[in-house]
Order: sequence, then C-alpha cells, then structure tokens
Amino acid sequence: MLVTLEGLDGSGKTTVWEALHDVYPDAVFTREPTDSPYGEAVYRSIEDDDADPLAELFTFVADHADHLSRVVRPALADGDLVVSDRYVDSRCAYQGASLEGVVDRPVEYVRGVHQPFTVQPDLTIYLDVDPETAVDRSGATNKFEQFQYLSAVSENYDRLQEWMPERFVRVDATQSPEAVLDEVEHVIEAVVEAGGRRAAGYDPLDTGEGEREDYQGVGDGLGEGVRDPDA
Repeated sequence: MLVTLEGLDGSGKTTVWEALHDVYPDAVFTREPTDSPYGEAVYRSIEDDDADPLAELFTFVADHADHLSRVVRPALADGDLVVSDRYVDSRCAYQGASLEGVVDRPVEYVRGVHQPFTVQPDLTIYLDVDPETAVDRSGATNKFEQFQYLSAVSENYDRLQEWMPERFVRVDATQSPEAVLDEVEHVIEAVVEAGGRRAAGYDPLDTGEGEREDYQGVGDGLGEGVRDPDA
C-alpha cells in the first residue's frame, strides 16, 4: 500500500512523516526529491532561479522514475507499507504553477507525462495551510516559497482534490502538531485496516468531466478530461 503526504512548504508534512516512523516501524519511508544523483540534480534546479521550467520538470520526472524502480515498486511487491513525503501530486501542483504560460493546461500536462509509468497512491493526505501561513512558517528561502507562487500551487492542489476525492484526505495543518499527527494516524490506520482506499475502475487522470461508471480501465494514455496537446 502506498501512502503519500502532500502540502505546501511549511505545512508540517515532513514533521508528520518523521513522526510516523515510530508508529509504523516496519514501513518503508521515502521521499521526493530523493537523495540519488537524479534527486541532487532536482535540488540544484530548485536553487537556480533561472532554471528552465520544462527542463526542471523532466529532472523531477527522471528522479521519480528512478525512485519507482529502486524503492517504491520493490517495496510494494514485498507487501510493505510505503509512506512518501511528496510524490507526483507535488509536481502537478508546483511544476503546474511553474509551467503556466509555457504549455497549455500545465497541471494536466504534468499528470499526462507521469501517467504511463507511475504507481498511483492508495491514499494521499493533504496537510492544509493557507499560502500566507506557509510563507511565514517556511521563511520563503527560494522561489518555491514565495506567496504568489504558493497561491498558484495551492489552487492546483485544490483542483487535484476535486478531481480525485477518493484518494485525498485533507487534514487541517493549522492545528497543534499533536492534533495533526493524531488525525493522520487515524486516517492511515483506517485505510490500512480496509486494505487500501483505491476505488474499482479508478482512473487517476479522470477530471470528473465524464461519467465514472463508463470507465473500462483503458484509454489513450492521457485519461478522461485531459487534452492531447498535439490534437
């Protein structure tokens, strides 16, 4: 089972991820960007204000592909619980904001890039804070922590949750750290006991524009509601 933690910088997501180590000592804990050479390239790009946003996206994608092959897929094949601090949704939200004006419908574009090869989470916990709080907490040390940018990122996260409510759970991260952790633990425990949250016939790229009951598990590689940019 794959659980991912998402949220704006300053949401407390990494603090929760670290605390969960004690709750699930046998789980595989991982994160994106990784500490691989691909992940190091991502961090260099993040620190470069002049980085090309499209090149940056594919640096993230390379890191994700390596992460899947080295960590995520083997752990899931062994039946392990995998908890990742950030995953594909971070790219959709953050790079979706960076690519605004560069490609059409950037969030859908980023999702479409990942769709053919990624592993979809069973559960995504979104630690919810407003952009102003996120900036105050994080200190705005780089371009991913600026208020205007985080406002666009937050809107992208909202869209993802509207499209995929069956796997997202929103947790109020303005609560005390203890209350946030308790709520996250409760959510994960319930889903683990149920054997996973993913709905039958779930299309990870369905934006909800069509009738879900018509989904047959096949498509054009982009998913319902995602436009082929070459069409």
